[in-house]
Amino acid sequence: MSRMIGIDLGTTNSCVAFMENGHAVVIPNAEGSRTTPSVVAFTKSGERLVGTAAKRQAVTNASRTFSSVKRDMGSDARFSVDGKQYTPQEISAMILQKLKADAESYIGEPVTDAVITVPAYFSDAQRQATKDAGLIAGLNVLRIINEPTSAALAYGFDKGQPCKVMVYDLGGGTFDVSILDINSDTIEVLATAGNNHLGGDDFDQCIVGWLLERFREEHKLDLSKDPMAMQRLSEAAEKAKIELSASSETMINLPFLAQGPSGPMHLEATLTRVRFNELTAHLVTATKGPVQQALQDAGISASALNRVLLVGGSTRIPAVQDEVRKLTGKEPSRDINPDECVAMGACLQGGVLSGAINSIVLIDVTPLSLGIETLGDVFAKIIDRNTPLPCQHSQVFTTAANFQTSVEINVLQGEREIASANKSLGKFRLNGIRRALRGIPQIEVTFSIDTNGIVHVTAKDLGTNSTQDITISGSGNMSREEIDRAIRDAQRYAAEDRQRKQTQQTRDAAESMLNQARKTRKKLKDEDRSRLDASIAELEDALKDGNEQRIRTASEDIDRILRSVGTYTSAPEGGNDDGAYDA
Repeated sequence: MSRMIGIDLGTTNSCVAFMENGHAVVIPNAEGSRTTPSVVAFTKSGERLVGTAAKRQAVTNASRTFSSVKRDMGSDARFSVDGKQYTPQEISAMILQKLKADAESYIGEPVTDAVITVPAYFSDAQRQATKDAGLIAGLNVLRIINEPTSAALAYGFDKGQPCKVMVYDLGGGTFDVSILDINSDTIEVLATAGNNHLGGDDFDQCIVGWLLERFREEHKLDLSKDPMAMQRLSEAAEKAKIELSASSETMINLPFLAQGPSGPMHLEATLTRVRFNELTAHLVTATKGPVQQALQDAGISASALNRVLLVGGSTRIPAVQDEVRKLTGKEPSRDINPDECVAMGACLQGGVLSGAINSIVLIDVTPLSLGIETLGDVFAKIIDRNTPLPCQHSQVFTTAANFQTSVEINVLQGEREIASANKSLGKFRLNGIRRALRGIPQIEVTFSIDTNGIVHVTAKDLGTNSTQDITISGSGNMSREEIDRAIRDAQRYAAEDRQRKQTQQTRDAAESMLNQARKTRKKLKDEDRSRLDASIAELEDALKDGNEQRIRTASEDIDRILRSVGTYTSAPEGGNDDGAYDA
């Protein structure tokens, strides 16, 4: 039976958890870490690297390494490698495949069902793109859940104490704030607000900009067009940011950063926490607006909050914590791990969906208002932001011209009164309207939003019952054909990865056997040693040739010889060094 997992698909790092004995448990990856870098790379030999391995080689392979792809979800951005273009969904699917494989290895069972988190302020297009990424990765995405809501679920599960909670979620690429009402059996989102382009990456870039200016002043050289130097600066900036959360200053030392007319150029700089706070003060201040907006929409004051939860690695920045204290008058709670709680909450929501947990109900909201464009570039709202999900609302419109037989419905998402200032999610045309003077036809437009926050729109002429509908798919999302192709590519890559792993295991087993055969040969009689030497030479040549079948055949020949002379105890299949040869 397939197991359910919860996934926090993060901008900088991702995390996966599953239910064990009624509790959410974070799954370590194959490298032993509890979070996985959201990085994908393609080596020059065509091998695909994901996670720690991809991040480790980013400096030497910067142009073929992709990170922070989450910021491009739902857009028409493309990533090019070797003449092939990848969508943000496809790159994200590679990260999800890695998390899925690590989960299956840890649990020892197949995994197909998942709950995946997204920033609360993700648009419909971004949510649909995330769901598509899960589909490409071979996952049945049962629910898309907002990250702050997921964190609150991890905090509120089994607490049993009614309280109003603010979740302040500052991750690698996005910022969200949500106000929730937690009771003994219900977690209700009262309001949410945020910024999809504010996060730890922006703090890093402030340090990078400072370092670039320092280097330019000292060496009269601009490094911004050097991909390898920029990658080194980005890594150094991230490291400095982390160190400044615990120290008052940090030393940045990057030798051989560039080559000048007089030789190598180095960068040495001391960054203090005070200077870092000055560089990033505008970013910290930018979180104030969404906090105030969420409180206003929830209809409560900061003093009515019982707890403030910090989520996301960037909330470890001392200046951010100071801003939270100033905005709320509360000391932030440290009851949950900011890097892991989102995945744990997603896992708990999976438990609710599967029936493993029946003691809690989660009520989420839509983050942005939805409506259509009407005459005069006016945005007519049909569903207001922070409406509980799932929901369905209708409104009746009419024609703008005499004898109009069709209308174009432009579906919009946003908060501006002017239609063109909001984001268009998609357009469709309703035909078959009864010919009449303008203002007479009655056209009912119905919006429905499912529990994943994905939108379905229907337009109906009440006079003729002519109907047209659309499940919104923004321009940056993938068509069904593109998704099917991406699924096939993902399956092909998975098969290639398995083959590569099997080939490596065969080589490892062969080299282990070869080493043992060399140690054993001197103890054999001349006739047996001669036979073994011939097989050793054949295996050495096969390993150089790289032909897997030839390696297997030569290994089997050595195995038979050693067995025949009674000096070998077979190693287990898989090829590690557990086989023992008699002394």
